[in-house]
Amino acid sequence: MIEPLYPKEIIKHFRNPKNLGRIEDTDAVGEAGNLACGDVMRIYLKIKKGKKGRIISDIKGEVFGCIVAIANTSMLTTMVKGKTIEEALKIDKEELIKRLGGREKIPAFKIHCSILAVEALHEAIYNYYKKENLPIPKSLEEKHKRIQATLKNIEERYKDFIEFERKILSNQ
Repeated sequence: MIEPLYPKEIIKHFRNPKNLGRIEDTDAVGEAGNLACGDVMRIYLKIKKGKKGRIISDIKGEVFGCIVAIANTSMLTTMVKGKTIEEALKIDKEELIKRLGGREKIPAFKIHCSILAVEALHEAIYNYYKKENLPIPKSLEEKHKRIQATLKNIEERYKDFIEFERKILSNQ
């Protein structure tokens, strides 16, 4: 029974996740992972130019992780859809944690899942800036370097599993 362990919002997003899957004709993809637990999140963005700027018209996520990782990705996608990329960059882990029940209700050893969801989003936005040859904010560039270093370590640590996963996915 998982209900006593987690806040209602986490259970809700775990049981009925929103926006999970891939966007095939994507404008940007971002990925983030955690060495301690092995969770990996991938965020797909579809972006349209509008009067307010570049709007995230669609967002989906893939998660290799726990209940909290799935809930975080689901919640984040609902928070971001329809926002400009600048507005989306302002969403931080604390806002996500608060929306999912707050630090006092989420087990401390699961807080890192909120960081991953936000990092995957930031990576997708970083990749969009690169693809569109837009100037990348310095803070986003620094986050990107740190996230990439972590992903490289995960790939080295789990290279056999990653290769196995690639083989499975290529046969679909």
